[in-house]
Amino acid sequence: MKLAEIPKSLSTSVKMLLVPHSKLGNAYTKKIPVIVSLTSIPTRLRTLHITIRSMMQQEYVPEKIVLWLKDDLKDQIPKRLSKLQGDLFEIRFSPYGFSHRKLIHSLDAFPDKTVITCDDDVIYQSDTLKIIYEEHLKFPNEIIGNRCRKMTYENGKINSYSKWPFVANPQQGAHNMPVGAFCVLYPAHSLHSDVQDVDLFMKLAPKADDLWFKAMAILNNTKSLQNTSQPDIPIPIMGTQFVALKKVNKGQDFNRVQWQQICDHYDLTKDKIEHLLS
Repeated sequence: MKLAEIPKSLSTSVKMLLVPHSKLGNAYTKKIPVIVSLTSIPTRLRTLHITIRSMMQQEYVPEKIVLWLKDDLKDQIPKRLSKLQGDLFEIRFSPYGFSHRKLIHSLDAFPDKTVITCDDDVIYQSDTLKIIYEEHLKFPNEIIGNRCRKMTYENGKINSYSKWPFVANPQQGAHNMPVGAFCVLYPAHSLHSDVQDVDLFMKLAPKADDLWFKAMAILNNTKSLQNTSQPDIPIPIMGTQFVALKKVNKGQDFNRVQWQQICDHYDLTKDKIEHLLS
């Protein structure tokens, strides 16, 4: 977290906490037929209730918010998080610890539902779900990312992740990759069936769920679109950034390595991807 972000993080966190439990989920303007799905790690459990509260106070409220935690955390749920459970929010458990569980379990539990994934270390603006859902209504069969990066190539080879720029509106293209932190909407049946192959994604992309889901979209001939209307950037929560996959992936250029492993396995070249999504 940057020093300049601290005051806004603190003030917004306090604002979230001041809303009485009885009023959470009651101020929405519309209920939408989607499932919000996320996961978390032990180091973020103590602040996770702030993220959940921000999702419960959306202008467009989902049918359900589902948090997938590893089985061994059943007895470690903080009271502030546990007491939020009810008709809108619930905690479910998984035998796995990888980040891919934020989506794969909800695809299985709600196979005919649209699923929106989010992260566990930020506060989402109240119009986040509204903006992404309204874009979904325009393009009901496509995956929508509130923010996307463009996967770039040189001489047919994938560039380092540091050379994947954020997509500027209204640029769309076969190589747009939705970034999970900003929320991603997956229509029902938009991903290839291999998405649930745990052994395979743990071999090819163990630390890159966004890349795995992008590959599953390509194999299913599903385009990933940059939302033409972007909500404000989510506000980081203090104390949640010490452990982050992005630090490992960026520092070791592991995103590029994992994407190349996926492409080698499925024989996905730059040109083939463009053909599949034309």
